[in-house]
Amino acid sequence: MGTYELLEGIGSPADLRRLERKQLPALAAELRRFIVESVASTGGHFSSNLGTVELTIALHYVFNTPDDRIVWDVGHQTYGHKILTGRREQMSRLRQKGGPAGFPRREESPYDTFGTAHSSTSISAAIGMAVAARAAGSDRRAIAVIGDGALTAGMAFEALNNAKQANANVIVILNDNDMSISENVGALNNYLAKLMSGRFYAATKKTAEKVLSNAPPLNKLAKRFEEHAKGMITPSTMFEEFGFNYTGPIDGHNVEVLIDTLNNVRRLDGPQFLHVVTKKGQGYKYAEEDPITYHGPGKFDPEVGLVKAKPAPDAKPKPTYTQVFGEWLCDMARADPRVMGITPAMREGSGMVKFSQDFPDRYFDVGIAEQHAVTFAAGLAVDGVRPVMAIYSTFLQRAYDQLIHDVALQNLPVLFALDRGGLVGADGPTHHGAFDLAFLRCIPNMTIMAPADENECRQMLFTGIQLPGPSAVRYPRGTGPGVEVQKEMQALPVGRGELRREGKRVAILAFGSMVKPALDAGAELNASVANMRFVKPLDEALIARLAASHELLVTVEEGAVNGGAGSAVQESLQSQGIVIPVLSLGLPDAFVEHGDPQQLLADCGLDRDGILRSIRERLAHTSGRRPGMAA
Repeated sequence: MGTYELLEGIGSPADLRRLERKQLPALAAELRRFIVESVASTGGHFSSNLGTVELTIALHYVFNTPDDRIVWDVGHQTYGHKILTGRREQMSRLRQKGGPAGFPRREESPYDTFGTAHSSTSISAAIGMAVAARAAGSDRRAIAVIGDGALTAGMAFEALNNAKQANANVIVILNDNDMSISENVGALNNYLAKLMSGRFYAATKKTAEKVLSNAPPLNKLAKRFEEHAKGMITPSTMFEEFGFNYTGPIDGHNVEVLIDTLNNVRRLDGPQFLHVVTKKGQGYKYAEEDPITYHGPGKFDPEVGLVKAKPAPDAKPKPTYTQVFGEWLCDMARADPRVMGITPAMREGSGMVKFSQDFPDRYFDVGIAEQHAVTFAAGLAVDGVRPVMAIYSTFLQRAYDQLIHDVALQNLPVLFALDRGGLVGADGPTHHGAFDLAFLRCIPNMTIMAPADENECRQMLFTGIQLPGPSAVRYPRGTGPGVEVQKEMQALPVGRGELRREGKRVAILAFGSMVKPALDAGAELNASVANMRFVKPLDEALIARLAASHELLVTVEEGAVNGGAGSAVQESLQSQGIVIPVLSLGLPDAFVEHGDPQQLLADCGLDRDGILRSIRERLAHTSGRRPGMAA
């Protein structure tokens, strides 16, 4: 990395506040360059961080952090915040095991006042902090920084609606960059775009900035003048109807204007709403031109940006599970005009770009609104549509009530394509799909499938779309074993697994992504291995047959072991009156940290060696053998 004359002198915001204001634009340039070079070497969220450099500097310059609380919604944009709060030297290990997380975490720094990663929680948290400060007689401020994409979620509006009633001295900063991860959608985005594109705003922006920076806020006359001037030059907004004092829009890349405005806003009582306009990818041309691609890139060369590697002439790259889903959805839509696709703002991540292009009238991006997405799908299903909802496992957690009451209770045929099941790696515990098998299998009417490979994923999706009730196909991030995907679609027999390997003594019952390491371990142990396929309904006949012919059953799943598929197997054995030792392997009763996915699986004992070790230890314990002896 290059030299950073100003940045290297900042170990905390206290150092930042000792700088002269005229030095801050140069600091912003250094911070932006550091982010480019840092993310290029580690990968991570990128466009959003470049867009909030000046805002981050201004916030820590004006407010007395960490006593004043800043809550960053989602946290995609917090790398600059981490760098300025004493973690600059650790950024080379960002999102790696033992290194800083990609999102704010309270245990990582006192400046990370609230852990985030799922969107639209910041305003609620900041209101809580503001009320707690008032109760304690403290004058500390609570600031929520939320993007226009996150503001589309219902939870954000629930918080806005409560701020006045709570009498909270809260400051909400809308970071308006016209983006979430995909392009923003919906009426709120259209409203903000209209506001920003009007000639009235363009003609008065400079006047507004001058008035807001010069109006002294310390006496009532000055405050009335400020409010009167703002009312003359700023269009009336819905935020004032929520009880907020609205300021803006202002230029989020002008650090002088940001500091002046924040100094004014921080002195005002009651709920304050500051509208800041930024550009995702600001200052790095490749990210400015394509902020979606540069939302969360892997490692890249800063000089040339992301360059797609040319495949070898004879190479046939393995499709990811996400790509398998995307291709299946397009094929299914061609075959059945009733099929419609839904995503809560994750078109690219869920593999729906081609579907959105080929079937625009049957594609629905509802924004960051998972609850609405599920009930919207239920409404479609009521009237004969076959809705397919593509959603990350971790985000389905946000719509659990709707899943139970609006879909499952009414036994509606909604197919959930659950991406990122299991450990996702660098995004860490907030994004691991650890709990889906446990929280889905207790819901009546649900059918739950977990494919062992890419072709089975396609066939399970086809199976699910045929069912008369709700179903979920749960698949991991990335690629599978590399099995060829058959174009022809055939429904699998519901509730039937398959025996992949015949062995002795030990029978491994593997679910989904764990079939491959289970087969590898089974070959070493001469154990039987079953690909269970269905978590619900279970193949109880197969379980009973394996229990009758083996001394030990081992369940393996890439999900929470408490209440997961292994628990389902033990419940089945109990209901059938079968007594046999069972070893259940899965994710521990703990939040798994961020890091390389394969290393995390190994740490959890869910790779070949870990499965072997656990089985040998159990055999040694039950038969007097020492761990490591051949079974």
